[in-house]
Amino acid sequence: MPVIHRYDPPERFVAGTVGPPGQRTFFLQARAGARVTTVSLEKQQVIALAQRVDELLDEVMRAADDEAVVPALTPRDLADDQPLEQPIVEEFRAGTMTLSWDVEDDRVVVEVFPFTEEALIQPDQPEEEIEEPEPEEILLVRLPAGLARAFCERAEKVVAAGRAACPFCGGPVDPEGHLCPRANGFRRSGA
Repeated sequence: MPVIHRYDPPERFVAGTVGPPGQRTFFLQARAGARVTTVSLEKQQVIALAQRVDELLDEVMRAADDEAVVPALTPRDLADDQPLEQPIVEEFRAGTMTLSWDVEDDRVVVEVFPFTEEALIQPDQPEEEIEEPEPEEILLVRLPAGLARAFCERAEKVVAAGRAACPFCGGPVDPEGHLCPRANGFRRSGA
């Protein structure tokens, strides 16, 4: 039986980072009272989760018509620019994440499962041979719509605070610059 870190609803659910741009570690963090759960993940996972949550909220808004249970923008009182809770103690590294809308409670439901090597699927692996291992831990967060919008807004800011993109190739530019493939190997500066 897995350990379920359940937050229904959390007081806080945010994405954040530790480290300088180019060397940042990304985290999801949920808090209720003194209880805090922190899960590490990849930048692309933060981007994908924020985009999908935002799309889900937009879909629910369209379907709800005049019964607006979903704010179009982040309510000002829910905006969160505070640092991650300290100390940061990683429970697990995120692998698979699921997302759904609970129509009974008007909540976004996010489930984060740990990354495992056993869960990797080979391109030529037959579907009947795919066997998901039982996770040891799960982060389960049930977010009211306003808090979900606040999560998306913060996640976008956290991702954007990284290294600037090269205007020519789109790759990240370190403070020392980078070797741009579109400049025939010449170093482009970050300035």
